[in-house]
Amino acid sequence: MVEMLKWGVLGNATIARVCIIPAIQKSKNGRVHALATRFPAGAEEVAEKNSIHAVYEGYDAVLNDPQIGAVYIPLPNHLHRPWTLKALCAGKHVLCEKPLACTAREAQEMFDTASKTGMLLMEAFMYRFHPRSLRIKQMIAERFIGEPRLLRSAFCYRFPENEYKSGQNARLKPQTGGGALLDVGCYSVSVARWLLGQEPKQVQAQAVYHPRGVDVHIVGLMRFSDSCIATLEASFISALQQTYTVVGSKGAIELPHDAFIPWQKDARFTVRGVDKETGDEFVVPGADEYQLMLEHFADAALGKRKLAFSAQDSILNMQVLDALAEAAKTGKTVFL
Repeated sequence: MVEMLKWGVLGNATIARVCIIPAIQKSKNGRVHALATRFPAGAEEVAEKNSIHAVYEGYDAVLNDPQIGAVYIPLPNHLHRPWTLKALCAGKHVLCEKPLACTAREAQEMFDTASKTGMLLMEAFMYRFHPRSLRIKQMIAERFIGEPRLLRSAFCYRFPENEYKSGQNARLKPQTGGGALLDVGCYSVSVARWLLGQEPKQVQAQAVYHPRGVDVHIVGLMRFSDSCIATLEASFISALQQTYTVVGSKGAIELPHDAFIPWQKDARFTVRGVDKETGDEFVVPGADEYQLMLEHFADAALGKRKLAFSAQDSILNMQVLDALAEAAKTGKTVFL
């Protein structure tokens, strides 16, 4: 009999309803036992559709349920730290939505608590589990395109105009950890560090700010080694971009605008030679990266494997995000 991890989900967020809950329910080693929300009536349909055992009013009820072994946290950014700490201290493993925290200091505290309690904590960067991502990482590591020289990454989308003007969305409020850099720029920082296998030494950035004070349009630069630079674009006020390109000394790898979320369709990328205007297309069979991430985490929680990504990885990612935010506000180069 396959051992199953029982999950509790804190909050009826869109990403939980659309991506995570269905992925857990079809995973080989996990099931959602309970969904907690401030408005239980609005979650009944989700629970019925996904065969969830219980709907709780309030998040504490999940932490008090002895049957639940792990929780998934898709709450607004400012709530990641307090509810992760509560869950860890309640003896629950935690998969927390990105960005893990609002600052590197918070991330450090969260992982220190995980270490003290003996619980697992992982940031939900699901794109790293997709077969296309893993293939590209292997190609870069094997110098298929030579020495990496430049990584360009963008994750941008446009807020509905009335929602943007009202500023009521948590992504547009500084007190809830809002801003394009934390919301989607975190992907670009993560993919650059992961694919290049290095940490940036210095960063620069320029940003446009919402009247409420959060960044809504930001371009950043990360200097890695002497010959490798990465750029990022993150925005709430531009047309869709969701892509990255890795340029090496002998060629380039280019992705369409589904780089981080290709859903379950066949995933494509193009490799161009050093002096070619067009390249060869590679096709990777479709996969559910959320399911792959959740099965990996559940196996670790059940003691069958170690987590692929360390606490230090998430802390370092937050340090770069902190530095980019500072660089954008001050207009100065920030050294790490």
